[in-house]
Amino acid sequence: MPHKIGWVGTGRMGYPMAGRLAKDGQDISVWNRTKSKADPLSEYGATVVTNMDELHDVDVLFTMVSTGKDLKQVYFGDEGVLSKGTKKNQIFVDCSSISSEDSNEIRDRLKELGIAYMSCPVSGNGKAVKAGVLSIVASGPEDIFNQIKPYLETIAPRGVAYVGEGDLARFCKIAHNVMLGVVIQNLAEITILAQKAGVPRHAFLNFMNNSVMGSIFTKYKSNAFANLDWTTTFTTPLLLKDLDLGLQSGKELGVSMPVTAATRQAVQQHSGRIERISKENLEKDFGMLLETVADGAGISLEPENVPIPTGLEVEE
Repeated sequence: MPHKIGWVGTGRMGYPMAGRLAKDGQDISVWNRTKSKADPLSEYGATVVTNMDELHDVDVLFTMVSTGKDLKQVYFGDEGVLSKGTKKNQIFVDCSSISSEDSNEIRDRLKELGIAYMSCPVSGNGKAVKAGVLSIVASGPEDIFNQIKPYLETIAPRGVAYVGEGDLARFCKIAHNVMLGVVIQNLAEITILAQKAGVPRHAFLNFMNNSVMGSIFTKYKSNAFANLDWTTTFTTPLLLKDLDLGLQSGKELGVSMPVTAATRQAVQQHSGRIERISKENLEKDFGMLLETVADGAGISLEPENVPIPTGLEVEE
């Protein structure tokens, strides 16, 4: 049976994700701190509410926020979703990237209220959502997962993976974003290595993308690397946060992660460099790592002005 759906958070990720549900004809009500950012969703049939507590009676509540602290305020704050009470058989689905500690605390608090909780972090960015290539990893009660699976598949038609009970999805997302950091750092290093040897960046990246080492990620980053387009998909501070979460998990579980540690140091150095130039750089795309590697190699970068398809062309 269709559910009454609530959605909190319409930033770079949340907006297109909620939009896919609205365009699918779902009964969805949306709240965002800055209401004007959510208002356009009404064109697709969503109801945009003014106060979070207007979502207290939804059947399924999705959240896409920045931190565990934010999520606790959304659920349990004085003006949060639960400030007007609960509804029987409610399901809360969080798609944010937060720590397992915060998530487990939230899970326990919701369980006491009789609310089922699913951890469903995502892989991709806003462009990936629009292009229909987002993926989701989910954990929590399997019977609850089966109820919300159709909505997850609407948001992420490329694939939804159920990995088990509790908060296992958070560990999968942490591991995923650790690899994201390692790959972007190494891709920047080898691209600059090739350039210093005399190979144009776009030519080298074209070769990489057509090799067995190419991926969706290297393909959609190639246009940014070739043309120095730092339109934000993911920021350096967020990458540092996820690398720290990965290293913390490695310490707790007794897993040595030397490559991750080296990457974390490189990203921290990059963060300090671009912040000294302008604090606004911290809000630009983490692909700017390329400029820091180039600077260390004594290279001054210029856009190559060679448009490269990203593979994330938007579905209309």
